[in-house]
This record gives sequence, structure tokens and C-alpha cells, in this order.
Amino acid sequence: MDWLNYHHFLYFWVVAAEGTIVKASEKLKLAHPTISGQIHRLEDSLGVKLFVRRGRRLVLTEAGQVAFRYAEEIFSLGREFVDTLQGHASGKPLRIVIGVPDVLAPSLVRLFIEPALKLSEDIQIVFRSDKTLDEFLAELALHRIDAVFSDRPANPAIAVRAFSHLLGECGTTFFATTAMAKGLRRKFPQSLNGAPMVMPGEPSAVRRSLSEWFDTSGIGPIVVAECDESALAKDLGGAGMGVFTAPSVIEAEVKRQFGVAVVGRAAEVRQQFYAISVERRIKHPAVSAIFEAARNKTSATH
Repeated sequence: MDWLNYHHFLYFWVVAAEGTIVKASEKLKLAHPTISGQIHRLEDSLGVKLFVRRGRRLVLTEAGQVAFRYAEEIFSLGREFVDTLQGHASGKPLRIVIGVPDVLAPSLVRLFIEPALKLSEDIQIVFRSDKTLDEFLAELALHRIDAVFSDRPANPAIAVRAFSHLLGECGTTFFATTAMAKGLRRKFPQSLNGAPMVMPGEPSAVRRSLSEWFDTSGIGPIVVAECDESALAKDLGGAGMGVFTAPSVIEAEVKRQFGVAVVGRAAEVRQQFYAISVERRIKHPAVSAIFEAARNKTSATH
């Protein structure tokens, strides 16, 4: 039986993730010829070519892509094994790093992570919000983060092996200041025609659904602002700049936090929420708890 040389396989994995031997050399702190030689030995033992050179970059062959998928699984499991043993042995809390694009409302994220805080084990959650969804997917592939919360599934065109777990979906609620909502509520949604509107920015998945719903309903609000950040849209709407939207699942939280009132609801404008990981089946107990509870909570709201 031929055994896989895991050192060689590790060098292959890092080169595939980094794109060049130069970058892999910096990360592994090994000389270029050492890495190149080990990968050639791996190819010889497997009987296939794993890379082809295009300019200065190394590109995975079809066999290389298969090998990379297995490497992701193997080294992800190995990292999880070490983290679990070290966490239990040292008494340190389990650490989870979650990427959160700005399009998601903070109160929605808090709703998702509450179950992890109720586990018997100590949990430390690190939130990252400094990147776009596609950038977070790259971080996910390199195992720098454990999961990404998103309002859309992973883009299949992105060369990252990621699995999108649907947490649930809900409709959309329209909010405004109490005075503005009172004048718009009775004839909603037609009352939104000509009304000032703080729209979600283009990065938000609900933007397209909202625009299509307006067109189908023959409604033309006056867009006074577009906000990529969910929190900024609510702040502007709460200050009286115009009508804004939020997922219906956090309706009560938005009313309480921003002192606004409901103008109306559109069940047809669906908002979906995903947790994206490099694992088809979630193994981390805290991440699994987050996913299951979030699915139940969001699915219960229509």
C-alpha cells in the first residue's frame, strides 16, 4: 500500500492556496527549491501533474483541483483536532472567527450568535467586518476565519470550495419616523410612490428584489440615499431622512433601537441568510449551534 507523504501534500496545499512558490516559501519559511522538489516528488508518487505554469503563477490541473479539495478537508480537520485538544487542555475558550459583511444588520448577527453563548463551554467570538463577501471567501479558504454570515450564497464563479448553508428567510418591513409612517401607512404600498426612500446599496442582495418589487407594483419612491452599511441606513431613516427597510425577523428590535414605526410589510420581498463554511457538514459545536438556532428563528418569520 502506498502511503501519502503528508509533508509533501502540505507544501502542495500551501502553494495552491498562495498561487506561487515565492509566497508559499515565505509562509512555510522554506527555500524555493525545497518546496519545488517536494511537489515534484508528490506528483511522481501520484502519477499525475498537479500544476501547470502560466506566466509567473502556478495553476491547478484537473487532478490538482481534486487534490486541493481533499487537502482542504484533511488540513481543516487537522487544525480542528489540534484546536480542540489545545482548547480543552489549556482551559482556554473555544475561539470562533466569523466574517460579517456590512450589509447585515448587527441585531441580526446578534440573533444568530446567541445560542453559542449559551453552550456549557466557554466561547470567544471574533467578528471581522473589514472585507467584502468575496474577500471573506478567500480568507475562509485559507482557514483564517471559521465561517461567514451573508445575505447571499457563495458565488460559484469564485475559485473557493465553500458550502452555503441556508439559515432561513423572511419578508421585508418598511420603517419611518412615527409621523412619516402615520401618513404612509393607510395606502401602503402605493403611498411609497414619491416618498423619500433610503435604499440598500448595491452589495445588498435585497436591493435587486426591492427594485423589482417597486417596478412590478408601479411604485416610484424618491431615492434620497443609498447605503451599503445596514446600520447607516437605519440611522438616517430614524433621523427622518426617509423610509428604510429591514428584515422582518428583526422588526421589533429595529423599532425599539431606532424609535421608528412600521409603515408596512412586503412578504414578497424575500431576504435570505446564509452561513458559509468550507465544511459540508458543520462539526464545530458552537458554529453548529449558531446555524441550527438561526435556521429555526428566521424560518419562523414570514
